[in-house]
Amino acid sequence: MSVVVVIVAGIVCGEAAALSPVQVPGAQVALHRHGFYKGPIDGIAGPMTRRAILDFQRAKGLAPDGVVGRRTRAAFGRRFGGPLFGTRLLERGTRGFDVSVLQFLLAQRGFSPGSPDATFGPITEGRVQHFQRRMGLSPDGIVGRQTRTALVTGRPWQAVVISQVAADAPTSSRAAVEASLQRWAAYYGVSLDLVRALAWQESGFQNDVRSSAGAVGPLQVIPATRAFVEQFLIGQSVPRTMDGNVRLGVAYLHHLLHRFGMDARLALGAYYSGPAAVLRHGLSRETRHFVNNVLALRGRV
Repeated sequence: MSVVVVIVAGIVCGEAAALSPVQVPGAQVALHRHGFYKGPIDGIAGPMTRRAILDFQRAKGLAPDGVVGRRTRAAFGRRFGGPLFGTRLLERGTRGFDVSVLQFLLAQRGFSPGSPDATFGPITEGRVQHFQRRMGLSPDGIVGRQTRTALVTGRPWQAVVISQVAADAPTSSRAAVEASLQRWAAYYGVSLDLVRALAWQESGFQNDVRSSAGAVGPLQVIPATRAFVEQFLIGQSVPRTMDGNVRLGVAYLHHLLHRFGMDARLALGAYYSGPAAVLRHGLSRETRHFVNNVLALRGRV
C-alpha cells in the first residue's frame, strides 16, 4: 500500500499523540508501516492517530497512554523508531523516526522525496541539497541545526536569527526574574537550585544582558535554542518576554537533563557548548569551568 502525503500549511497537535507538532508525521509513518494507521500522513494528531497509537501500544504490551515516548518508539523497530527529529545530525544512510519527519517536512516545503520511508537515501539527500540551495545554505546534504530550522520555519536561517535577536525583551526587576525562575522550575520539575544557579551564572538574574552571539535574557537563550524549543519541545511560539525567555531556558535544561540521563554535569555542559559537542568530545576545559561554577552556586544564590 502506498502512503498518501497531505501537505498542510499548519500542523495541529493536541493531546492525541502527546508529541510536539513537528514530530507527529514520524509517528504516523511508523504506525502506517506496522498496519495500525490507515489515514494520510498529514502531521495532524487527530482521533485516527490517537486510536492507532493506543492500538499499537496494546498490541505490543505497552501501557496504552497515547504517549509516543521512548518505549513506544523502540517498539516501532530499528527502521521506523529511534530519536525524535532535531536530536541528531541526519545524513545519507541514517534511518528512523526522525528521517520520516524530515521527509515530511521536505514535502511540505515543495521538495518531496516521495512517500516517507524513514530511510535517508540518495533521493532524500538530493532533495535536502536542493532545499539548502533555496535557503542559501551550504548544499552538503546533511541536516543539522541550520537546515532543521529552515525546514520547520520555512525561512532562511539568517532571517530567523536576525528577527529573534531584534525581538529581545525589555528590562525586568530581579524579583520578577526570580518569580519566573521559580514558576518554570516547578512546571518542568527541574531543581530550583539548579535553575537559579544557571541563571545567576548566565546573567546575574538580569534580563537586559545580551551576548555577542545573540544570547538574551536571564538564561541567555540563543536564537537557535529558541527555535528548537518552540518547534520541537513546546510546539508553539513563546512570547519574547523575560518570562518567555525563562520558560525556554528551563524547558531546554529539562530536555538536556533527560537526554543525558539526569547527569547535571553533562546537561549543563550541553547547555553551554551544545549537545553535539558534548556527545562527540565530552566537556572541554572551558565548558568544565562553566559547569563547575554553576554547580558551586547551587543553594547559594
